[in-house]
Amino acid sequence: MFTGIIEETGVIQKISRGESSARLQIRARKVLEDLKVGDSINTNGTCLTVTRFDQQSMEVDVMTETMKRTNLRLLQPGSEVNLERALQVNSRLGGHMVSGHIDGTGIITSYRREDIATWVTIHAHHEIMHYIVFKGSVAIDGISLTVAKIAAETFDVSIIPHTSGETTLLRKKVGDEVNIECDIIGKYVEKFLIKQEPSKNKIDYDFLREHGFTD
Repeated sequence: MFTGIIEETGVIQKISRGESSARLQIRARKVLEDLKVGDSINTNGTCLTVTRFDQQSMEVDVMTETMKRTNLRLLQPGSEVNLERALQVNSRLGGHMVSGHIDGTGIITSYRREDIATWVTIHAHHEIMHYIVFKGSVAIDGISLTVAKIAAETFDVSIIPHTSGETTLLRKKVGDEVNIECDIIGKYVEKFLIKQEPSKNKIDYDFLREHGFTD
């Protein structure tokens, strides 16, 4: 589990490609400090397992399903990636609960400056837009962000200067692909409601009282 608060950006040093998988060697600094083989590292929003490391870099394997579903397949030597170590139970949860399991990708369609912030508009498939909620949380390339605007096929996030400096998002171009993980809590709530009897699918006063939310 992660928080979406990026610790540093790393650089792809080497990519060893298999038939439909890959091994990435990533140059990093901060995330290597207390690293162990088998640790999980959030890499552009994707939970990957460390297989080897030294004082300057680490190696992670990317399986076939991950290559298909994420933008990791587009990486080249020299590409930058957002990195975050797994959440410690004694840490503050500064972002939101991020699993590192990507729901799909979106396309950056525009950037717009507004004072110190930058608005980013992202086009996404309807299966992802289904879970995008106004003022809700979303992870973009592993970055915990708040949804500020929603349209039929797009949503907007606003990037503050700190996030701009600590992540790769504003170094991307219009047309670039980003990894998207929707808020896991929304998916659990939907699953719970689907399992209810048809007559109890709607949330009303009786539903809230039955489940202990009111007297």
